Amino acid sequence: MTGAPTYRMFIDGAWVDAPETYEITSPATDEITARVAFGGVEHADAAVAAAKAAHDEGTWRRMTPEQRADVLDRIADSMEAKADLLSRLATGENGVTARTAGAFHIGLGIANLRVFAAMARGFEPEQPNPLSPETEDSRSVIRREPIGVCAGIVPFNFPLVLAGWKLGPALAAGNTFVLKCDENTPLTLLELAKSAEEAGLPRGVLNVITGPGETVGDRLAAHPDVRKIGFTGSTEVGKIVQRKSADNLKKVTLELGGKGPNILLDDADLDLAIDGSLFAFLMYSGQVCESGTRLLVPESRKTEIVERLVRRVQDVRIGDPLDPSTDMGPVASHDQKKRVERYVAIAAEEGATVAYRGELPDAAPFDRGAWVPPIIYTDVTNDMRIAREEVFGPVLVVIGYADDADAVRIANDSEYGLSAGVWGSPERALRVADQLEAGTVWVNDWHAGFPMNPFGGYKQSGIGRELGPDALAEYTQVKTIQQAKDSDWSKRGYALVLPPPA
Repeated sequence: MTGAPTYRMFIDGAWVDAPETYEITSPATDEITARVAFGGVEHADAAVAAAKAAHDEGTWRRMTPEQRADVLDRIADSMEAKADLLSRLATGENGVTARTAGAFHIGLGIANLRVFAAMARGFEPEQPNPLSPETEDSRSVIRREPIGVCAGIVPFNFPLVLAGWKLGPALAAGNTFVLKCDENTPLTLLELAKSAEEAGLPRGVLNVITGPGETVGDRLAAHPDVRKIGFTGSTEVGKIVQRKSADNLKKVTLELGGKGPNILLDDADLDLAIDGSLFAFLMYSGQVCESGTRLLVPESRKTEIVERLVRRVQDVRIGDPLDPSTDMGPVASHDQKKRVERYVAIAAEEGATVAYRGELPDAAPFDRGAWVPPIIYTDVTNDMRIAREEVFGPVLVVIGYADDADAVRIANDSEYGLSAGVWGSPERALRVADQLEAGTVWVNDWHAGFPMNPFGGYKQSGIGRELGPDALAEYTQVKTIQQAKDSDWSKRGYALVLPPPA
């Protein structure tokens, strides 16, 4: 990018430089997209201090939910007005195709802010306790209050969407917030900070910082003034965040890894299921935590299904992510490419058979960048590493099963439980779906979602839920107010300890 822009961090309502800057490069071309201030622990501390001061001052938390909703909507308006810029930045920092950026990375990110604004308008922070009816002597009130300083740590794959899943409910509930960008994909989030500034968000309520997870993220997880943290990323790092948070017992929401089982029943509509199964593992080059990366098929139809997958995947057009006709771009970085290639080597060692591996043209931009073609493996068993570990790339393993019960057994034989899917006649598919251990199960679809649906995982795929009313609850704390309504000493429990007054 000629004349690549420079971005600073946003702390306490001001744009903050750092002693060093670093370059964000396009995964497609290796060209510089932008330069960004390199954050450190001192910036994390400054951001938390600003958020704490803003919470203590109280302007934001004392606003009505409707007033907070108006600000969230103004942020969304500002983001919508520069949606084209945001899409280009997303492509330039993580390689997402223009089509996917418009629909998911940016479009859904803006939509999530509007959903949480709408939820704020319906939020009732104080309600009578329905299980403790009011009497002439007393009443009980349940109040949901903001927690205080909350922090969000988001990964490279869907930065704006996943940031919104955290700061949306946090701000709607009246908290202040520190957002730590993935060091490789901060651009759309720093643009979000600009929109928050334009929308009139009070100083210190939102702070956006950069820097490595090992230092800046670690500090936020351990910081005693951060009372709630939301993290999306790998299960391994999620465990570190939870351990760091334990010392001061902060609330934690963890949305972690997955190895989604995708079951094709023998009565599935294969025209639909084949395309759906390719979409399940190829969206954003497979770099989606809830991708369907284990395809479970009837052993009796395995050859037919693999042949159809191979024929159809060859229609996927790999190319310039800015070209609207491109179906699939690069993976997000050279490090991510190396990770995928490491698993390709592991699959060969384990004896998996390559049913299909796409070829890349021997020309620009494929001679640079982080390009990985789709790969489909067969002759895979569920005990292989390629079937158990999250690759986070355009890699699919096909596993045969004997009957529905065997499919369920294989699907649930995983430390993960984020997503799953079933293709087949509705009644039968629903019976199978009911038996799957996953936070989201699709029937005859994949990746479809609505912001009012709670999202999260079973087992080692996470703790807590994002999206929907559950998300708003995650960013509040509950207070019970028990109020006596008269001054009659005899109606209280005082007599258990005190003699009657003289």
